[in-house]
Amino acid sequence: MFITKKRLDKLYNFYNHRKFVHPDPLEFLYSYPVPLQMELVGLIASSLAYGRVSQILKSVSSILEKMYPSPRAFLLNSSRKDLLACFSGFRHRFTTGEEMAYMLLAAKHVIEKHGSLYACFMAGYNNDDTLLPALSAFVKKLRNAAAITKNSLLPSPDTGSACKRLNLFLRWMVRKDRVDPGGWRGIPRSGLIIPLDIHMHKICVELNMTCRKNADMLTAIEITKAFRRMDPEDPVRYDFALTRLGIRKDADLKSFFPPSRMS
Repeated sequence: MFITKKRLDKLYNFYNHRKFVHPDPLEFLYSYPVPLQMELVGLIASSLAYGRVSQILKSVSSILEKMYPSPRAFLLNSSRKDLLACFSGFRHRFTTGEEMAYMLLAAKHVIEKHGSLYACFMAGYNNDDTLLPALSAFVKKLRNAAAITKNSLLPSPDTGSACKRLNLFLRWMVRKDRVDPGGWRGIPRSGLIIPLDIHMHKICVELNMTCRKNADMLTAIEITKAFRRMDPEDPVRYDFALTRLGIRKDADLKSFFPPSRMS
C-alpha cells in the first residue's frame, strides 16, 4: 500500500483530539497535570499497556487507586515491605504484583537520588541522534536502584527488545499536542522511537515501511526512519492516529488508505 505524508497528516489532524483517546491508558495522565506526578503515573500506565485494552484500564486503575490521592507521596512514604504487601494480590496477564512493587521501588530510589524520573533520564542524555542511549541508561539506573536482575516491566533496548511500553512512556512525556501531554522539557521529539508492538508492526508492513518480520528494536528503528523522512523533527507524530485504526471499532486502515492506492 502506498502512503504519502499528505495522507498521514489527514489521519493525524482527524484523530489528534482527546475525544479519541478513550480507551487508552494515556487518559490517566490527564488527571495529573503536574510533571512530577504525571511522570510516575505515565510509567505505571505505560508499563501495563499490553493485552486487551479493557483489562489495561482496569489494571492501571487498581494501581492508582491504591496510591490515591498522590502517587508520588504514596511512593516516597512507602518502604519495600509496604510496596510488596500493597501489591501482593495484583496481576496483569504475566505481570505480577511483585514485579510492579519492585518497579515502583526502583522509581522511589531514583526519585530520592535525582529528584525526579526526568532528572534521572536527563543524567544519561547526551544529545544523541535517538533517545535509545538515554533510555538504556535510564533502565540500568532503575534496575540497579532496586537490585533488579529481571523484570518484564523494565526491558532494555540493549537486548534487542522493541521496548514498546517504554517508548510509549517517552512519547507521552516528550511530545506535546492535543493528545500527548508532555511534561519533560528540553528533550527533542526527533530522538523518539516508534512504540512498536505486533499491531503497529502489521500496519507499518501494510504501509511498506518495513519488510522485517520481527517486531523488535531493529524494526522499530527502521520504521522510525521511514517516519523521520516525512517529519524529521517529530517522527512518532503519527503513532497515536495510526493505532486508533487498530483500537477503535469505527475505524480501519483502508478507510484512510483505500485499496486504490495499493502499489
